[in-house]
Amino acid sequence: MPLGEDVAERADAYAAAPLLNCLLREVARPCPDQEGRPDQDGRPDEDGRRVYRLPGGGRLLRVRGGRRPTEPEVYAAGAWQRVDHTELVKLVSEELRRHTGLSNHELPAEMLDSREAVAALLAARNRTPAPEDPYIRSEQSLVTGHPCHPAPKARGGGPVASWLPYAPEAYARFPLELLGVREDAVVEEGDTSALDALGQAPPGYRLLPAHPWQLDLVGRELAGAFADGRLLRLGPTAFQVRPTAAVRTVHAAARDLFLKFSLDVRITNDVRRLWRHDLSRLRRTDAAAAGAFAARGGPAAWLSDRGHRTAGFAHEELAVVVRDGLGGHLLPGATPLLTAALAEGFAGNPLDGPVDPDAWWQAYLRQVVPPALEVFDRHGVVLEAHLQNTLIAVDASGTPVQALFRDAEGVKLLPEVERAAGWERLVYCLVVNHLTEIAGALAERRPGFDPWPAARREFARHDLPEIAGLLTAPALPAKTNLLLRWTGADGAAARYLPLPNPLTGGLIAR
Repeated sequence: MPLGEDVAERADAYAAAPLLNCLLREVARPCPDQEGRPDQDGRPDEDGRRVYRLPGGGRLLRVRGGRRPTEPEVYAAGAWQRVDHTELVKLVSEELRRHTGLSNHELPAEMLDSREAVAALLAARNRTPAPEDPYIRSEQSLVTGHPCHPAPKARGGGPVASWLPYAPEAYARFPLELLGVREDAVVEEGDTSALDALGQAPPGYRLLPAHPWQLDLVGRELAGAFADGRLLRLGPTAFQVRPTAAVRTVHAAARDLFLKFSLDVRITNDVRRLWRHDLSRLRRTDAAAAGAFAARGGPAAWLSDRGHRTAGFAHEELAVVVRDGLGGHLLPGATPLLTAALAEGFAGNPLDGPVDPDAWWQAYLRQVVPPALEVFDRHGVVLEAHLQNTLIAVDASGTPVQALFRDAEGVKLLPEVERAAGWERLVYCLVVNHLTEIAGALAERRPGFDPWPAARREFARHDLPEIAGLLTAPALPAKTNLLLRWTGADGAAARYLPLPNPLTGGLIAR
C-alpha cells in the first residue's frame, strides 16, 4: 500500500476513535435489537461489533472494539455501510443538531482539522527518529490524545507549517526565543530566578523566554513594544527544549526545568492562554499543593509552579510559568513516564513487558491513589489528577515506585469550591479519566484479568467520608466534552453524565 494511503487510513482511525467514544458515551444508546439479529443488552455480535441507536434521527451505528472504537458503519438501504472520518463528522453533526436543537459550525471544522493534524503528525513520525529518552518518548507519544474528545488534535486551523515544528507528537525539539523586557515593564511573582540563567540580558532589561509559535501568533500585537524599546529580540537559546504532551509546556532538560507558556490556540476545550485570573491565584494553589505533599513525606511528589514572569503591556500573551524539573523529586534509579502514554502505547511501555498484571496494578494504585485522596481530605487540595497531569516512575523491572503530579493551574482548593464539587472533580479526573484508561490498557494486554477488585480494595483502605458512596454508587461522573463544545459552554464549566461504576462491578460504557 502506498505510504500516503496508509497514513490516510491510520489518520481516519486515530481521529475517529475519540469522536466515537464521545458519541457513544454522551448521545448514542446501546441497541438490544440489531435489526432482527438479537443482541442482549448491546453486547457485541460474533464479529465483536456493538450496535447503537442515535436517538436524534433513529439511525443505527455499529462499531468494533472497546476503548478505541473502530470501523464505524451505519445501517442504510438494508445493509451496513462503512463511513470514513469526514462522513462520521457529518453524521455526528446532524445528530447533535437534532439532539440539542442547536447549530454549530465551529466544532465540525475542528473535528476535520484534528484529523488533518493527525495525518501530518503520522507523516512526520515516519520520517523522524523517536527520542531515545523514555520519558520524553512517553510525553511525545499521544497521537490519539484525549480518548473522549471530539477533536483532540485540532491546532487552531492554521497551516501545518505553522505548528508542526512545535508539535510533541512529531518528536519536535527547538530553541526558545529570548526577549529582553525593559525592567519597568516586568511583572513577576514567586521564584523566577531560573529565567535569568537562560541567557544574558542587556543593562536595564530582564530576560523573558518566549515560545516561537506564540511569537508568530501575537507578533503584530507586539510591534509597538519592539519599536519603542520596551521589548528586544535577543535571539534563540543556546539549548533546545522538547514540548511535552500539553504542547505549550516544554522540558528544558539541560536546565532541569519545565516552562509553561501562553499559546493563543484552542487545544481540546480551551484557548491555551495563561489568563490573568489564573496567574493571580497560581502562587496560592501551588503553595497549598506543595505544602500538602511535603506533609506526606513522599514518595509522591508535586512539581511546583514556583513563579511566573511576563511583560505588563502583554500580561497574558507573554506570560511564562517556571515549573520544577524532575531532578529534585525523582527517586534514584527511577524512570518517569507520562501516564497517558501507558494507555496510548509507546516503545518502552512497561505494560508491554513481562509484568505480573496483578502485582503491577496494585503497585500502580499504591503510588497514585493515596496521595490524591490524602491531599484532598487532609489539606483541601483537589488535584487535577488526570492522565496528562500525572507521571508514574518505574524501577528497572517496570514496577511503579512513585507518582509525580503537576499543574497548579488545574488545582482547586476547599473551601473555594464546595467539598462535594471538589470530590466530583477528583473522582472524574482520577477514576474516570485516569484509572479506567490504565485498567483498560492493562486488561487488553492480559485477557481475563479484572483490575477492579484491587482498585476497590485500595479505595476502601482510605477513611474518607466519601469512600462508602464511591464504592456503592451505581454511576460515576463523566465529562461531556462533545456536548460541552457543541453547545459552546466554557471549557472550565464541566458538565457530567453518569457512567456505570466499575468499582461496584459495572463496566465503563463507551
